[in-house]
Amino acid sequence: MPIHTNQMSDSFRLGAMLAVVGGFLDAYTYLARGQVFANAQTGNIVLLGVRLSEGDWRKALFYLVPIFAFVLGVFTGEWIHRWEEGRLALHWRQLVLLLEIVCLVVVLLLPLGSADAIANALVSFICSLQVQSFRKVHGMPFATTMCTGNLRSGTEHLVRFLETRDKTRWEKALHYYGIILFFILGAGLGAVGTKLRGSLALLFCILLLVIAFFMLFVKEKPLES
Repeated sequence: MPIHTNQMSDSFRLGAMLAVVGGFLDAYTYLARGQVFANAQTGNIVLLGVRLSEGDWRKALFYLVPIFAFVLGVFTGEWIHRWEEGRLALHWRQLVLLLEIVCLVVVLLLPLGSADAIANALVSFICSLQVQSFRKVHGMPFATTMCTGNLRSGTEHLVRFLETRDKTRWEKALHYYGIILFFILGAGLGAVGTKLRGSLALLFCILLLVIAFFMLFVKEKPLES
C-alpha cells in the first residue's frame, strides 16, 4: 500500500486553530481599527476604488496601505522559505509564526485611533504570511484567513458527493466547511473580545500562535493508505 506523510502543518487541527486567528483578526481590525478587513484584500480594493471615485485621496491611502502590506507579506513568506532551507533547527513555518507573534505584540501596543493605519498594515502583513505559508489541510488547498475559496471548494465537493455518493468527497466537503466554521468562531470571539478588552484581546491570538509554533515540533508520521 502507498505511504504518504502526515505533516502537522497539514493537519486539520492546526488549520482550524489558524482559521480562528484569521477570523479573530478580521473582526478586530473592522471593529477597532477603522472598519478595515485586513485579511482578504478584495473588500479593501473595492473601497479603494470607491474612495478614488469620490476624490477622497486620504481615505484611499488608508485602504492602499494594507494592500501593499499584504503583498509584502507574500514576498517575506517566500523569502523565509527559501532562506531557511537547512540553516536552522526550526522549520521555516515556525519562523513565520514567530514573526506573526512579534507583529501582533506590536499591534497590541499601538494606540487605537491614531495608529490604525500602521496596525492594519501589520495585521495584513501577518495574514498574508499565514495564507502564504499554511496553504493545505490533508493535502487539499485551503485558506485560513479568508473563506471564499473554501466555500467554493467545499460546495464543489458536496455537489460531487450528491452525484456520486463518493464518501471521500463528503469528507473533503466537511473539512472545508469545518475550517469556515472555525473562522466564524474566531470572528465571534474577536468581536466579543474586542468590545470587552480592546487590543488586549489579541493576547488570545498570540496564545494560539504560540501553541501552533510548538505543535510544529511534532514529528511527521508515515501513514498507510
